[in-house]
Amino acid sequence: MITQDCIHTNSVETDESLRRQIEIKKAQLQIARHSNMHLVAKTLQQQLEELDNNRNFNALMTLFDD
Repeated sequence: MITQDCIHTNSVETDESLRRQIEIKKAQLQIARHSNMHLVAKTLQQQLEELDNNRNFNALMTLFDD
C-alpha cells in the first residue's frame, strides 16, 4: 500500500513537471515564431513533440499501474 502511494505521488509529480515543461516550450515556440527564428522554432517544435510523447507514455503507464 505504501509503495503504491509513493508510485502514485511520483507519477503525479512527473506529470505536473511534464505539463509545466510543455507549457514553457509552447511559450518559447510562440516567441520564436513571432521573431522569425525558424531554426529555433523547428528545434522547439521537436522538443515539444518529445515532451508530449513522454506525457502520453506516462499516462499510458499509469493505466497499467491501476
